[in-house]
Amino acid sequence: MTALGTIGAFVGSNALSLLAALVIEALVGYPDALHRRIPHPVVWVGRLIDRLDKAWNRGSALMRHRSGIGTVLILIILAAAVGLALEFALTGWLGIALLIVITTTGLAQRSLYLHVREVLIPLKNGEVVHARKALSMIVGRDTDDLDEQAIAAAATESLAESFCDGIVAPAFWFLIAGLPGLFVFKAISTADSQIGHLDERYRHFGWAAACTDDVMNFVPARIAGCLICIAAPGGWRIMLRDARKHLSPNAGWSEAAMAGALTVQMGGGAAYEGEWIARQTLGDGPRPEITDLTAALGIYVRACLLLWAMVGALIWAL
Repeated sequence: MTALGTIGAFVGSNALSLLAALVIEALVGYPDALHRRIPHPVVWVGRLIDRLDKAWNRGSALMRHRSGIGTVLILIILAAAVGLALEFALTGWLGIALLIVITTTGLAQRSLYLHVREVLIPLKNGEVVHARKALSMIVGRDTDDLDEQAIAAAATESLAESFCDGIVAPAFWFLIAGLPGLFVFKAISTADSQIGHLDERYRHFGWAAACTDDVMNFVPARIAGCLICIAAPGGWRIMLRDARKHLSPNAGWSEAAMAGALTVQMGGGAAYEGEWIARQTLGDGPRPEITDLTAALGIYVRACLLLWAMVGALIWAL
């Protein structure tokens, strides 16, 4: 078999496992009963990052910068090693089944939908305090003073951005690199969410995690934006016009696509741990309302189904 044929067979096998994992994760997710007994793997990674943060995030800017690079290298090596070990160990039909189950832990279709719905339901019922609490579980910005409209806007933005981080990107990396690729991405994504900030504590230590996350999300972010535009025609113009206005080189693609699809304006400044961060706006029209958040969930579901179709087409092609 030629090298090209070998690569095609590898990607085709991964695509088959990925499609199964996407379907199972959407239906089952990571059950709370299981989480209480065995914490989600991301929790384990988070604990390791927290320990490295406490031990190494000190000294001069240069020392923190180097320690941050070391943290990223440790995460990459450990995640890739665990992924490779599992792929070698999981053979036969039972092994493949276990591999698919493990792959579901790297995807977040169901959990993202449920978390956003937990914001939407109290909003519809006028329970702003409960909506703020639910929103604080999925966004990094301060939520204590947000009104109904601001909560709906923040949840809509988070849903659009997380479609890439939580679904498209992990699927992409599993497709091209199997469990090692998936595990490395999830480790880096977790590091970015914990230490990849611009505040005084993490400006230097978290730089490597933030940059690595940007690199790993570059292609998936653009795929995610396109899927949203296909799921709800109307987002193309705004995505192509406004995606690069975002502070992140990647988050703007899915957020601008969602803004265009809903004909609303997203983005703008927000407070993070008491510090106001100025951001440009994406899209035209009013700020998202409760009805727009409801519509965004529908677009999200269709975009997920389109991802399934894309993976299925790849299986057929290979």
